[in-house]
Amino acid sequence: MITVVGIGPGAAVHQTRAAREAVRQAEVLVGGKRHLAEFPHFRGETRGLNADMAELMQWLEQNQQRQIVVLASGDPLFYGIGKRISEHFAGRQAGGKHIRIISGISAIQYLCARILLDMNDIYLTSSHGRRPDFDWLLQHEKIGMVTDEVIGPCQIAQEILARGQQRRMVIGENLSQPREQIICLNAEQVAQRGDIHYGLNVVLILQGDLP
Repeated sequence: MITVVGIGPGAAVHQTRAAREAVRQAEVLVGGKRHLAEFPHFRGETRGLNADMAELMQWLEQNQQRQIVVLASGDPLFYGIGKRISEHFAGRQAGGKHIRIISGISAIQYLCARILLDMNDIYLTSSHGRRPDFDWLLQHEKIGMVTDEVIGPCQIAQEILARGQQRRMVIGENLSQPREQIICLNAEQVAQRGDIHYGLNVVLILQGDLP
């Protein structure tokens, strides 16, 4: 059985009981270095996760009879590895029977909860490894975006200003971790801070300027 486990925004306290139980029963734990570090007491086999998804899929096919847990940040089906694995095995006659996904709390869910922002009518997306269509995206009043090193808060702010919009941005860095920081700025203020390096972050893009 291959179980893809969402381990939440970061801190262990936000992992679900189902996630912890799946890890406890695993023979093999697969994940990035940061993910594996969350389970220092795991005594089974571990396998690092890299960018070679084709190689990972082949290895999972060959080992799907074992108890394997693949760790994913946040929720595995929100721009995560859960989609890649489920799509790969769905077209195989027996493969889909060996796949299970355990949802986790996404970083955007966590950030909305921290600032008491309801998620009604929010458009959720990601710039991780992709370039959003900002002309279409900025037609929405409320947007939540997972970012990467290429398109982060400063780049998003520049796209907002280039379209003559007034927006406020909530930037959540290192969420649920000891170095967590949540700031709310106008897009113009974010663009002016262009030389600032943001840590691992998600961004909420909301209508209007700050007062």
